[in-house]
Amino acid sequence: MNPRVLVGVLALQGAFDAHVRRLTDLDLESRLVKDISDLDDLDGIILPGGESTTMSNLLVASGLGTVLSHRLHDGLPVFGTCAGMIMMARTIQDGRPDQISLDAMDIQVRRNGYGRQNDSFEQDISVTSLESPFHALFIRAPIIESFGDGVEVLASVDEHPVLVRQANALASSFHPELVSDLRVHEIFLSMIHDSKTTSKR
Repeated sequence: MNPRVLVGVLALQGAFDAHVRRLTDLDLESRLVKDISDLDDLDGIILPGGESTTMSNLLVASGLGTVLSHRLHDGLPVFGTCAGMIMMARTIQDGRPDQISLDAMDIQVRRNGYGRQNDSFEQDISVTSLESPFHALFIRAPIIESFGDGVEVLASVDEHPVLVRQANALASSFHPELVSDLRVHEIFLSMIHDSKTTSKR
């Protein structure tokens, strides 16, 4: 285990166990985040895939949503996948009126933009900084409709961004936790290391 890096995984609903397995594969310490106290001393947090409206309701009910949003705006590195990306977006299209946005990234996202469950697909994608393609799984995936000037596109499918970065935030339309390839999680790990280095200056 690497005692210098502690990564939280939001565990209210969704595919959080798969992210924990990927972090274990990277010899990183992880913590399931279910209430406000679980945010203490984290070096980064992952928001997993799942049902974004359900997770949104649970964030409100637990009181975790407001505190988490403040931590993200204070610079806590965050990686959102699929539903996690939806919750990070500044604007959510086709969401429920009571669905909260953590406003952690300047993107506009459409829920289920690629279609329903039977429209799920997998595809090799080219990712900036990776020497070979990444095999990406898209399950009821959201589409990024637009993004701000500060957002860097790391990968696209049919001209739609599917992996984006802004400051300490990383988000993907696909599910990197469901494949054995650790390279997208390693991108997030490098962001955590950069954040820790910067904070020591």
